[in-house]
Amino acid sequence: MDIKWLRTFIISAKYENFREASEELFLTQPAVTKHIKRLEESLNIQLFERIGNKVVLTPAGHKFLSYARELITNYEQGMQDFESWKQGYNRKLIIAVAPQIASSFLPALLRQFIDKNPTIEVIINVLNSYEIGKEISAGRADLGLTRILPVQTNIKTEIVHKESVILVGPNEPSLDEKTTLSKYRLITHNHPDYWNQLLPEIKRYYSTIKTMKVNQVEVTKRFIEAGLGVSYLPYTVVKEEIGMNKLVEIKHEKIIPPTSTTYLLTKVVTDEVLIFTKFLQNAI
Repeated sequence: MDIKWLRTFIISAKYENFREASEELFLTQPAVTKHIKRLEESLNIQLFERIGNKVVLTPAGHKFLSYARELITNYEQGMQDFESWKQGYNRKLIIAVAPQIASSFLPALLRQFIDKNPTIEVIINVLNSYEIGKEISAGRADLGLTRILPVQTNIKTEIVHKESVILVGPNEPSLDEKTTLSKYRLITHNHPDYWNQLLPEIKRYYSTIKTMKVNQVEVTKRFIEAGLGVSYLPYTVVKEEIGMNKLVEIKHEKIIPPTSTTYLLTKVVTDEVLIFTKFLQNAI
């Protein structure tokens, strides 16, 4: 039995149409027909009944479909585990992380962690902060790093880092808060937590300020460099650009900047989660 036959069978059952299955599988229709025929010969039973241009599963086809899916899942998982073993890994840690964290302090920390734990395979899934709690709750990730408190009640939340949020502008000399917020558009909503409270406060002092919503931190930084606006961003997010004189920090006057909090989310505390959590607490 060929694994390709099983994939073809599952996709054909999904569409009940060999032509549509061939399009998804990037095969010719005769190739799909050949795969199904060989699978039926291998099992010595008919899996599809042909009705005109359509095919429908026979009772045997319905019965075999769940087995086929399980076989494919086990095969793919086995190949992933074997590939990890070839690379020297014997454990795995899946981390769901918000973009603001993935592009700021995480890379340096992750390098240290990997150097200290070479047998742990680390998989990073970059997700919107609002999605990370759901990912942990569903068990699709071992731990999460997010900028907002999750709504899920079946996961544990721990504060691991707090940092200053600063007003950042293009590299232009002699900028102060009043001049900056009068001259430039304020780029907002690039952080999931503080803008709903911060923006009304800014408008209380600078009622004529113009705003521009940009929902990605990296895009925000490029826009600021190009002179399209200014924004309030966590310090670690812009530390490198400030050091390279691409951006400048503008001292606050009337507006008291908020803080940005990083939360660690877990559900099941595996050995790998415990190792990473202890490392993170010591490193930050």
